[in-house]
Amino acid sequence: MKPTSPIGVFDSGIGGLSILNHLHRELPNEDLIYVADSGFAPYGERSADEILARIRLITDFLCRREVKTIVVACNTATAVAIASLRQHLELPIVGVEPGLKPAANRTRSGTIGILATQGTLSSEKYNHLVNRHGREVAVISQVCNGLANQVEQGRVETQETRSMLTGYLEPMLQQGADTIALGCTHYPFLIPEIRKITGDEIAIIDTGPAVASEVIRRLEPVNRHPGHEREGVVSFFASGNEETAAERIGHYWPKPISVNKIPDL
Repeated sequence: MKPTSPIGVFDSGIGGLSILNHLHRELPNEDLIYVADSGFAPYGERSADEILARIRLITDFLCRREVKTIVVACNTATAVAIASLRQHLELPIVGVEPGLKPAANRTRSGTIGILATQGTLSSEKYNHLVNRHGREVAVISQVCNGLANQVEQGRVETQETRSMLTGYLEPMLQQGADTIALGCTHYPFLIPEIRKITGDEIAIIDTGPAVASEVIRRLEPVNRHPGHEREGVVSFFASGNEETAAERIGHYWPKPISVNKIPDL
């Protein structure tokens, strides 16, 4: 693809905006296309076959728009489909996974917590991560049912969300976890609420900066956009109702946006 081609990013909904924010900050002159599969969110509660079928539709759409790389900005989608995508697509594919390795490297107590969806924690890819990087530490894996949907609905600062977080986090803290890895791209938007429960002494691992760094590495200088003085254009697409998607995305994106509906999704 040409250096001027856009970078494609997708998630089941608005969670991938936490990745998009880092990409736009680190690569401000690159054009970005973000696809929110809001009509099918959240992926974490779907079967692997359902998720894979959706991802094929989305990546086909992005390839038709001649993107130069694709970022799978969803832990569940990465776990389910990234191997298949890399097998069938020739362009670079960058995924996201729970920050188990950096959490294991950072812990002082020897106990870490992983917050994620059922789809992520039950995947073969996650089991591989635990076997590879979690041998020397105690890993507490917590399924956070409903949490991504609270973020999706813009219900971050609600008592219901705080109660969920308390129920998920307190057992980890009681067992001595001093490092918490966020295994869903929706969860970085909850960091202020998480901090109210954990305090400042607990390390929180957000893998968004690492994903942006990997995209930069995979693009290499020859594939960067040459217009260093320009500001990249960020385009938004969604399944489901585009007005609802625009409202949800606008809640977390700092600039005015418009959202285009993808008819075949």
